[in-house]
Amino acid sequence: MSDTTIETPSGDDRIIRETGIDARIAQIIEPVMRSMGYRLVRVRLSGQNGLTLQIMAERFDGTMTVEDCEEVSRAVSPALDVEDPIEKAYHLEVSSPGIDRPMVRKADFIQAKGHLAKIETGVLVAGRKRFKGKIVEADDAGITVESDQLSYGDEPVARIAYDALADARLILTDDLIRDTLKRDKAAKKARALADDLDDGETEFEGDGPDADNDNDN
Repeated sequence: MSDTTIETPSGDDRIIRETGIDARIAQIIEPVMRSMGYRLVRVRLSGQNGLTLQIMAERFDGTMTVEDCEEVSRAVSPALDVEDPIEKAYHLEVSSPGIDRPMVRKADFIQAKGHLAKIETGVLVAGRKRFKGKIVEADDAGITVESDQLSYGDEPVARIAYDALADARLILTDDLIRDTLKRDKAAKKARALADDLDDGETEFEGDGPDADNDNDN
């Protein structure tokens, strides 16, 4: 299948996307996931354990639990069965992106400022395609990487446009672990507060008619 036949699903704001069969699968499952409150991170079909379809997903607040993974798996399986993009039998795995996550959206890079990453480009940038270093800047146009390992002649700082990116992943460090856990804790606290407010509003709305009836009696 030609890559040019794959259309980007509406609402998919990823700047690093799949090609080939992986892109076809993403096209099928991304709208389903988005309607449930999840966003797609990455799809990868590999020959691991026979044939394995790996789907990385997360909630819009960046969190993802085991129960969330199970919910996504149950939702996308019927869609994949109907469209049947994979000719052979396969094993489906749904997971969170993890702390050393792939970065696929502009927001991922902006959030990763100050952390180490491995980055690959599809075209030469400053004479090379592979970078390892700290993301010192990220804006709407691209990122600036300060390399921590240089070969002779390499520039210590490189500016990379988003449309040049082919792959990007955070490198696990103590600082990254600390910041990620802190962010997850804040997101879960905000979600719990929102749930409490929703429950309170529902209860209040339900009490209105009863209160009126009591006054009428």
